[in-house]
Amino acid sequence: MSQQDQPGLPKFADSDHSQCQMISSLLDRVGDKWTVMVVGVLADGPVRFNAIMREVGGVSHRMLTLTLRGLERDGIVERRAFPTIPPKVEYELTPLGQSLVEPLEQVMNWVRLNQEIIEKARGAFDARPSTT
Repeated sequence: MSQQDQPGLPKFADSDHSQCQMISSLLDRVGDKWTVMVVGVLADGPVRFNAIMREVGGVSHRMLTLTLRGLERDGIVERRAFPTIPPKVEYELTPLGQSLVEPLEQVMNWVRLNQEIIEKARGAFDARPSTT
């Protein structure tokens, strides 16, 4: 039975394999812990940089900057600068970014529902004698 015939597995056409690099790159972006947290903070509307930093907690200035730039590059976040003194900059999810909120919530719910099972599996795995 091929992968395409197995129930519950995503069905990929052969031509889709040429897109693996792009898919992998985007999964790296949306699966990154800082991305998940930033999208969560921005889900309710525009937020300034320092407010994002406070809400996320534990993220460095540089890492937040890199995360926001990557999300902006991918069209998930829009950066809006206002000509004020001092300069005011807000970040907001684009429609594409808004479309990411529900799938991330579903993944987070899956983790919450299965956290205990996963922890038990990890404990059992870690207790096994090493096979290497």
